[in-house]
Amino acid sequence: MAESPSAAAEDVSSARAVLLGALAPGVNGPTWSTLKAAFLMLGLSLAVMLGLAFSSSDSWLTLHVSFLVLIAVTLFLLLSWYLGETGFVSIEHQMRELDLVPHDHKETQKSK
Repeated sequence: MAESPSAAAEDVSSARAVLLGALAPGVNGPTWSTLKAAFLMLGLSLAVMLGLAFSSSDSWLTLHVSFLVLIAVTLFLLLSWYLGETGFVSIEHQMRELDLVPHDHKETQKSK
């Protein structure tokens, strides 16, 4: 019995979905969730660095860390805007792009 592509996409683990998102064109939901978590951790570490820079009262260090915060926020906003314009890609579509879905003889006959 052949497995349908939608059933194959449902059996994909989160780690494999993130890997598919890194290798195939487009961004899927689990990849975007992982990126948001990474940006959250980056924001937390930059907030701690900014607090330490303010406590050291070194103006150059504070300016430098503030610039890093500005870069991180800008990158996150641009990524969010880009995904809003392009939309998400399904895991099933990414698996087809990488030729990871088992081929069915009916599908190959339809394309001929």
